[in-house]
Amino acid sequence: MPSEPWVLAIDMGTSAVKTALVSARGEVASVQTLPISTRLLERGGAEQDPHEWWEQVMRAARSSIANQPALRDRVVAVACTTQWAVTVPVDERGMPLGPAISWMDSRGAPYVREIVSGWPQVSGYAVHKLYAWIRLTGGAPSRSGVDGLGHLLFFKHERPDLYRAAYKFLEPMDYLNARLTGRIAASYGTMFPYWLTDNRDPNRIFYHPRLLAWAGIDEHKLPPLKPVNSVLGPLLPEVADTLGLRRDTVVVMGSCDGQSAAIGAGSVRDFVGYFYVGTTAWMSCHVPWKRTDLRHMIATMPAALAGRYVVTAEQGMAGRCLEVFKDNVLLPQADPSVAPLQDPYEYLNALAASAPPGSDKLLFTPWINGILVPADDPWTRSAFVNQSHRTTRAHYVRAVMEGVAFNIRWLRMYVERFVGRPFADLRFIGGGAVSDLWCQIFADVLGCRILRPAHPRVANAVGAAFAALAALGYLRPEEMEQRIAIEREFTPNDSQRGIYEELFREFLHVYEQLRPLYRRLNRGRNRRP
Repeated sequence: MPSEPWVLAIDMGTSAVKTALVSARGEVASVQTLPISTRLLERGGAEQDPHEWWEQVMRAARSSIANQPALRDRVVAVACTTQWAVTVPVDERGMPLGPAISWMDSRGAPYVREIVSGWPQVSGYAVHKLYAWIRLTGGAPSRSGVDGLGHLLFFKHERPDLYRAAYKFLEPMDYLNARLTGRIAASYGTMFPYWLTDNRDPNRIFYHPRLLAWAGIDEHKLPPLKPVNSVLGPLLPEVADTLGLRRDTVVVMGSCDGQSAAIGAGSVRDFVGYFYVGTTAWMSCHVPWKRTDLRHMIATMPAALAGRYVVTAEQGMAGRCLEVFKDNVLLPQADPSVAPLQDPYEYLNALAASAPPGSDKLLFTPWINGILVPADDPWTRSAFVNQSHRTTRAHYVRAVMEGVAFNIRWLRMYVERFVGRPFADLRFIGGGAVSDLWCQIFADVLGCRILRPAHPRVANAVGAAFAALAALGYLRPEEMEQRIAIEREFTPNDSQRGIYEELFREFLHVYEQLRPLYRRLNRGRNRRP
């Protein structure tokens, strides 16, 4: 085997596929990115096409390998990391039978509410069921229907033909693995958002009969479970040949993006915090125990490193807010009078930099798809507050960036309480971390040092690759953090503390004041657009 092993890492998020070659020393080569589309439907539906996933993954992966021919014989493994709480029905060959139900899809909500109900109850959950779910899984099904169990119930009740025809229901990572190897399985980590597994021992996770019975889900419809550091098998010969890799290249089980991101951020030791801003946003760290804060929708899930747990606290849309504002308001693509820009985000960044800190007290709430954490609230929506005739496009862009930062600060309060200690500094990864301005805004709003790793856009891929290398014995977990180079540090500017303290208080007041209005406007539609 090669003395300097590399991994082909595949990172498939909500809106794009990224592939990269990653070495055991943390080097990154030949990053390729291709878009993924989402179809929004009535009643809160959101679907993606698994065929498109596969086509884009193969195109990007072929390009990554072709652009670095000298590395192809050094690639020892393929490792996937993907969006999660997304469900696709497949046949016995792993081929999709229908659309993938996205984590944004809330059409399963009525069926989840039915199975979690009972008497006596608290917050809509039967007490005895809630106790069992938390004790066994570390959390409980979302009554909003946006997790894997909600999607399974939607298939069962509203698409019974697909439910009957499906051999298995898979998460995106497990679907990609099945297409790569011809073998169907799920890792301990990917089945977490289905709330059907006993997670008390991270080294021995299994489907629990009582939870299956309450949900009314047939176990034979679910994939067999394997540890996160298992080797699923070699690439199918035709896949290896198409990619230009050796036929003995193996596929490691892999992890969801939130699990691999912790490694790619360099947050490998327990309680080393980081946050991610891409299409969505979350904050996390590794912890040595299983714990749940159901009130604020924070829990732990099996980590990408075997035998460990990682905090799950995904907040909802973040960078997507900037994209929506760009496409629908500032630079509408269908408007022929707007000249196309080579890099629209560089333009947005420059605009935001020209506005004063605090955006002259213009507030933006980034809840375009409701809130997941720290409040499970599917009805609240996004808004600009305190606009005037003096508000410019620069104010709007900076307010979006600051609103996402206020939201992360809101989340940080509860994550720190959950882990039992403050974060002295935070690592920042994802596409948002590429912006020096946004990094500084986060430092000022959060009031702590922000550390940016050298490859923030591909941190998920780096984490997946490192986990695969550890599984194969090329890398030890204690070596990982030192191989994630910190490219730059951002420290808080004390002169901005006053304005951001004031605006953060008002940010929270806006939520409390407008929440009843949003419920009246949106509750009857039970949807996340």
